[in-house]
Amino acid sequence: MNRPLLTYILFLCCAIVIASCSSKEFDEYYARPDDLEEPIYQQLEARGNFTVLTQLIEKANYKDILGKAGYWTMIAPNDEAFERFFQEQGIANVSAIDSVLANKIVRYALIYNAFRTERLSDYQSNTGWEEDNAFRRRTAYYDGFEVKTVDGNEIVVAGSNRNNAPDGDPYIPGDNNNKYLTYFVDEYMTANGLGAFDYNYFFPGQSYTGFNVLGSAMVNADIVAENGIIHEVDEVSLPLINLDQKLETSSEYSLFRSILEDNLVNYVFDQDATTTYQNFTRNTDQVYIKVYDPALSFSPNNENYLKEADNDGQSDAYTMFVPENSVLQSFIDEVLLKNYASLNLLPKYVFEDFVNAHMVQNAVWPSLVEAYSNALEEDIRIDLSTEVNEAQVLSNGFFYGTNKVQESNLFFSVYTSAYLDPEFTLATRLYNDGSGYREIISNINSRYTLFLPSDDVLRDLGYDYNINREEWVYTNPATGNTVAGTIARSRLLRVLYNGIIPTPNDELNDLSGSGIIRSGDFDLPGEYIKWENNTVFAAGNEVLGNRVNIIGFEDQRNGRTYYIDNLLEFSEEAPGLDIMRLAEEPDSEYSNFYNYLENSLLYDPAAGSITGVELGTSYTFVVPNNAAIEQAVRDGVLPGDSTTGIPDFNPSNGGQQDQVADFIRYHILATRTASDDGLISGQIETLRRDGIGEKTYIGLITGPGELSFVDSAGRIADYIPSASNNLADRSLIHLVDNYLLYTE
Repeated sequence: MNRPLLTYILFLCCAIVIASCSSKEFDEYYARPDDLEEPIYQQLEARGNFTVLTQLIEKANYKDILGKAGYWTMIAPNDEAFERFFQEQGIANVSAIDSVLANKIVRYALIYNAFRTERLSDYQSNTGWEEDNAFRRRTAYYDGFEVKTVDGNEIVVAGSNRNNAPDGDPYIPGDNNNKYLTYFVDEYMTANGLGAFDYNYFFPGQSYTGFNVLGSAMVNADIVAENGIIHEVDEVSLPLINLDQKLETSSEYSLFRSILEDNLVNYVFDQDATTTYQNFTRNTDQVYIKVYDPALSFSPNNENYLKEADNDGQSDAYTMFVPENSVLQSFIDEVLLKNYASLNLLPKYVFEDFVNAHMVQNAVWPSLVEAYSNALEEDIRIDLSTEVNEAQVLSNGFFYGTNKVQESNLFFSVYTSAYLDPEFTLATRLYNDGSGYREIISNINSRYTLFLPSDDVLRDLGYDYNINREEWVYTNPATGNTVAGTIARSRLLRVLYNGIIPTPNDELNDLSGSGIIRSGDFDLPGEYIKWENNTVFAAGNEVLGNRVNIIGFEDQRNGRTYYIDNLLEFSEEAPGLDIMRLAEEPDSEYSNFYNYLENSLLYDPAAGSITGVELGTSYTFVVPNNAAIEQAVRDGVLPGDSTTGIPDFNPSNGGQQDQVADFIRYHILATRTASDDGLISGQIETLRRDGIGEKTYIGLITGPGELSFVDSAGRIADYIPSASNNLADRSLIHLVDNYLLYTE
């Protein structure tokens, strides 16, 4: 053998020995530790009481997955659980279960990620663990694509995996819409004020143990495996249906479902879903997403909850209260179709509101029902002890089948008179367009009187809505001049607000007498209107020389609606003209005050305008009667003969002119309209400013039938009822028996 060859052989042998040693060390270092627990499949197999489950795992082709890597929580029914399951389902034995059912059982028992008992109650938020804020986990099971008959045609359908917000996408590719599994553990239940009552409300035949998975009880928790955690349970759980599927499969709620399907559901072609389906099945069918109306609080077929955070479905779910057919039919006949011939004639927003009234964007726990509001921000008006026929935990929320319709404000208030009548679409449009009027008059907990003009009345008086331009239009009936957009809308807002009257004691149920009352909401006062001999009128009606007649009425839960033949018009003239007309009446007690006003530096007689008084702003005019003005002259407060009290209405002295102007300003209360109804009291700002430009005030004492004004010196001026409460632009004009004097 030559030397080079021998050298090569020796080198090769050494390399092999070294490599052998390195491989041994490598294997020893990275070898599976002897004390590491076996994977989930092997653990189940070794324990001996999961023989059925392991066979199903094999049928579902999950043996390789669960026998190796991964990170799972397995809710594992034992053999006894399967024995009961077979009896309940009429299944002979495990061999009778096909791969489809095996897949359902196995995948729904698999929760993504491994969770010990103490972690199941914690929510995996984007910012970290939130303790005791979770009662659900996402499983490996999802429905996928289904063939359904829609409008007589068979199509391939997938459910929305997002709520269909107006600016959102109802279907996100790659999201399989996995179903959730609900469990009940003490940590979560106690932390959230829940207990056995809440569990047994949904599972009345089961015992609450402090760790239940749906209807099953925990037998052996926290079995550690190499690739996750096993929790042994005593019942088999098939994948729960979702709210959409519950409606589809429950004939007793078919009427509610038809409202949804006929008015608030579309089947929309989706290219991403189609591509996925065709690649998977090798079929050429197109896929349609079942999409719910974006105005709804949520999509009943969406398994993902809000998806504002990736795991928010762990901490909350949806709730639907669904009335059975018989009670819903009565509601349709008596309420929805009171003024419509059939459901298909109702505006779409009625269906949206009706369904939203029965939706809650939270999981409504039975013992805490008072804490929740529906999608219309109303309390839940269904008694869970007597008005619920069935309650179920579903894959994406809680379902309550009821023998009562949610008595929503929108369907039982004075607002309803316009909302559910095609003759009042213009008023309804304005109530609904963000004005806030709908929220006021539909408040079932406060009583109102509503004066409601029909579309014909509004159009005859110049108001309309341009659908094409999406704007309000007003044409002055007298001049023919037209304005549109914000100006027209503002006019109509003010007119309709005059017709909204808080009447906690049904003050306007009898209009045969006479009186005055403030319109608008208590928190946002409107203008005053009057009634007399079954007619009503506002300041503008007095200017126009007309009144509003009542042509009918309807009583609702929170008050009365009057149907009217005219509008409660606002005044477009300056309040000075109203004072002038009062002064021109025979033997008027307003004449002395007006004569000072007419000749003052503040007044424009042609326009009736007073410096500092702006149209459309609230004021109270406190007018001393003739005797009080004469006393002010005698007291030297106003120019004139201090001996006789004869006023000098047109003084040439500049100081006296300022004296008159300050006197008038001090008798005008700014920003507030006060009457003898007790709605306003306390210190009210006047138009007068003191020597350094600071505001001055007058005290107001008021109550039913009482109205007094107190000046800075403590002098009191009482109103004279028979000559007070005169209407003006957003104002009232009162006659008083004394003058008010400002003193530093």
